[in-house]
Amino acid sequence: MNQQRLRGRPAHMPGPTFLSYTPNGRKLISVGSNNAIRVFQTGSDAEPTNIDDCQDSNTAVAAANDFFVTGSEDGTVCKYSLESNSLDGVLVRCTLPIRDVALSPDGKWAAVASDELVVKVVNTDDMSRVLYLRDQARPVKHISFDHSGTFLAVSCSDGCIYVYSLSSEEPKMIRKVDGLIKSLETDVEASSKVIWHPDGRAFAAPTPTREVQIMSPSDWEWQRVFKNGHTADITALAWSPNGGLLATTGADRRLLIWETKTQKIIKTFEGVRATILDMAWHPTENILSYTNNDGELYIHTDIVPSEHTGILQKSLQPAPFIHDPLAEISANGRPPITNGLKNGLVSRHARRGTPDSLDEILGDDGMSASEADGFITDDDGTGPSRKRPNDHLDALDYPLSKRRATHSAWQPTVHPPFQPGSTPWRGNRRYLALNLTGCIWTLSQDDYHNTITVEFYDRSLHRDFHFTDAFKYDKACLTPHGCLFSCPPSPSTDPKSPSATQPAHLYYRPHETWTTRSDFRIPLPGGETATAIALSASYIVVCTSAAYVRIYSLFGVPLRVYRQKATPAVSCAAWRDYVLTIGNGAIGPDGRPALVYSLENVARDEVCQAEDTVALSPGAELASALFSAEGDPCVYDDQGVLAVLQHWRAPGQARWVPVLDTTRLARLASGRKEERYFPVGVAREAFHCIILKGGDRYPYFPRPLLTEFGFCVPVVDRAGKEASGMGDGEEDEEEEAPGGEAQRLEEMFVRQSLLLSLLEDLTGATRATHSQRTELARKGLEVDKALLQLLAAECRDGEERGMKALEIVGLMKDRSGKMVEAAGKVANRFGRDVLGERIRELAERRLVGLDDDEGAG
Repeated sequence: MNQQRLRGRPAHMPGPTFLSYTPNGRKLISVGSNNAIRVFQTGSDAEPTNIDDCQDSNTAVAAANDFFVTGSEDGTVCKYSLESNSLDGVLVRCTLPIRDVALSPDGKWAAVASDELVVKVVNTDDMSRVLYLRDQARPVKHISFDHSGTFLAVSCSDGCIYVYSLSSEEPKMIRKVDGLIKSLETDVEASSKVIWHPDGRAFAAPTPTREVQIMSPSDWEWQRVFKNGHTADITALAWSPNGGLLATTGADRRLLIWETKTQKIIKTFEGVRATILDMAWHPTENILSYTNNDGELYIHTDIVPSEHTGILQKSLQPAPFIHDPLAEISANGRPPITNGLKNGLVSRHARRGTPDSLDEILGDDGMSASEADGFITDDDGTGPSRKRPNDHLDALDYPLSKRRATHSAWQPTVHPPFQPGSTPWRGNRRYLALNLTGCIWTLSQDDYHNTITVEFYDRSLHRDFHFTDAFKYDKACLTPHGCLFSCPPSPSTDPKSPSATQPAHLYYRPHETWTTRSDFRIPLPGGETATAIALSASYIVVCTSAAYVRIYSLFGVPLRVYRQKATPAVSCAAWRDYVLTIGNGAIGPDGRPALVYSLENVARDEVCQAEDTVALSPGAELASALFSAEGDPCVYDDQGVLAVLQHWRAPGQARWVPVLDTTRLARLASGRKEERYFPVGVAREAFHCIILKGGDRYPYFPRPLLTEFGFCVPVVDRAGKEASGMGDGEEDEEEEAPGGEAQRLEEMFVRQSLLLSLLEDLTGATRATHSQRTELARKGLEVDKALLQLLAAECRDGEERGMKALEIVGLMKDRSGKMVEAAGKVANRFGRDVLGERIRELAERRLVGLDDDEGAG
C-alpha cells in the first residue's frame, strides 16, 4: 500500500507550533512563534483567518466552540472570540513564560501552567475569580482536565503528577503520583502530558522508558501499557474521540496509531519531517492534525486505514484495564444483564426478534430504519437537528426515564451475585478469599495464566504455598481443612477444535492427606458457571448460573442437586453439615427484589428455614454472608450492620438480630474519622474486619492487619468503648452522661441474653460437650450479673423506681435463689426497704414453685 504523501502547511515561522480543535470540530486554531494566530475551517481549502492582534511566541492554545485562549512566553494568557476573530481581553498575567493552558469541558475555567511554582485556574467569564494550586515544588510543564471537569492533572518538572479535585471552593490535591512520568525541564520537546481517556475512568502518560502507561484514578494502580513503539522520548500523544485508538509520536520521527483494546500498532508512519510537538483528533472525522517544531501544520485525512476505520466508528470504548471492573461478572463488578436490563438501562433491542416486535418493521423508537440511523444528522448546523438527549451513552443504553412510552416498561434490577471475602481486581491483583483462616490472592501474570498464593495466619499448622493457575480461577474458599476454587468456561487449548470451550469446573485441594494425590477437579455441565461457592468441614457447595445448587462430599461424590427457588442466586455459605443459600425473591415495596435465604442440614436431609427473608437495613445491600466460628449464620450489609440469625434450627422461628452497628462505634463519635469496614469473620463474640480509610471499599496489598469489634446490640444511642472491643486514644475523655451506666448495662443484658439463647439452641440440638455445658452455665450467670448491676444502678438513682427494679429481679435466670438473695442485699444496702420486702416475697414464690416442680417430678 502506498503511503499517503502529506504536504505541511507553513502556518507560522519556524519554531514550536501548537494547535487545538473546537469541541464541535468546525474550526482548528494554531499558534506559533510569530505574532499571528491561524483559524482554519474544517473541510475547507480556503486560506485560514488570521488574527494579528496577539502576543509574540505563543506556546499554548485551548479552544471552546465560541472562543479560545492562548499563552505566550511573556506570561500573558489571552482570550479571543471566534465570532469576531478578535481579542476579548487578557485573562491573567504571569511573571514567567506560559507552558500550557487547558479549558474545562464546559469552558468556564482555564488552567494555566507557567514557569512559576503556582498553577492558576481562572474563570473565563470573570477573571477576578482565580484558584491557586500550590502543592508542586517546581515549575509545571503540562496540565489537563478530566472529561467531567472535576479533576485537574498537573505534570510537574520534578517528575511527579499532582492530581487536584476542583469540586469544592478550595482546590484539594488528592494524589501525588511519583515514578510515572520523566523529570523534564519545561522548555524541552519531550512530553510528560497526562491525557484522560474519553470514558473518564483512566488516564495515560508517557514514561521514562518511552512507553505509554495507563493508570486508574479509582485505585491509582498501573493498568495496560503501550510499549515497544518508540526508540526516543515521546513528544505528543492523543486519544481518538471514542477512546478506541491512541496516536503517539516521538523524537524518533515516528507517528504510531495504536488499538486501545489490544495495545497493538495498527499503522506506522516513518520519517516524519520534523519533531511533532502537538496533535489532536478531529471530534467526528477520520482526521488527525499535528504541528511540529518547524512552524508547520499537518491535517492528515484518512489517518486510520480502511480496514480499521470500524474502530473509529464505534461508540465510546472502555479504557484498557488489566481487569476491567465493568466486565466483572461477580458482585464486585457490573451486575449481569437480566430481563433486558443492564445497570438499570434497558436494551434497545431487548425484544427484537420476538413475534410481536415492531422494531423490525418500524425501526428504533417507532422511527424508520433510515430515520434511526440518521438520528444525529446536523453536525454542521445547516439543517434541522434531532439531538439525541443522551449522546454520552451507547445506543443500547438509554436511561429508562428518557425512553419513549413504547420502551419504558419498568423492570426490577436484581441483586448481583458475590463471593464472600473476595475483592475486585486492582491493577493485576485481587483477593479471592479473606477469612479468619488466612487469605487466597491471585496475581495476573499475562493473558495466559495467573499465580495463586494461599497464606495462613497460623503457620505452625499449615505452610503457605502458591501455584500457577492456567484456568484463571475467579472464586475461592479457604478452611482449616482445604481450599476450593472455581473457574468460568474458557477457550479450548485443543488445536484440533480451537472453537470449542472448556467447561467450568471446581478444584478442591486439601491441606493434609494420607494418600498420594488427594486434589481433584469437578467439571460442571456445559453452559453452567459457578455463581457462588462454599466449603465446610464436610461438604462442597456451588450455586450455578442454571439455578442449581450442587452439593458434593470432600472427595468429589455428588450428594445433592436441586433447583434453587429464589433466583438468580446471590451467595452461599457452609458450616459443618449446614448450607446457607441466598437468592433474589419477590419484589419488595421499594421496587427491588427481597433477598431470600434457605438453611439446610445436608447430613439429615432437613430444611431448617425455607425461603425466609434476609432482613437488612432499609435501603442496604448485602455485603457478606457467613457462619460465625460458633456456627450461627450472619450477614453484614453495606450500611455497616452485622446481624446474626437467632433460633434458626427451629423451622419458622428464625429472626435476624443486629449485634453490631459500626456507624455507632465510639471511634466515630467525633465525626473526624471517615472509614468503612471490610468483613472477614465473626468469632468469640466479636466482628473481625479490615479498616478501610480514604474512601477505599476493598483492602489491597500488603495485606492489612485485622481489627475486632466486640458485639454491641444497638439499644442505645452509641456503642461505648467497653463494647467496641478497642479504645481510641484520639477520643477525648468525657464523663458518662446521666443514665449512661444504666444504658450500658441494659445493652449488656440484651447482648448476653442473645448469646445465651444461641448457645442454648446449639446445646439443645447437639450432643453437648462438657465445655459447652460449662459455657452455658457461665452465660446464664453473666445475664444475672448484668441484671444485678442494673438493679444497683436503679437503686442508686435518687428517684424511687421500685417497680422497674422488681421487674429486673424477676428477669434473673438463676432458679436456686442465690442471685435473688443477692438482689435483696443490694436493695437493703441502698435503703430500699419496700423493694427488699418485695424481692423476698419473689424469692419465696420461686422457691415454692421450684419445690412443686421437684415434687411433680
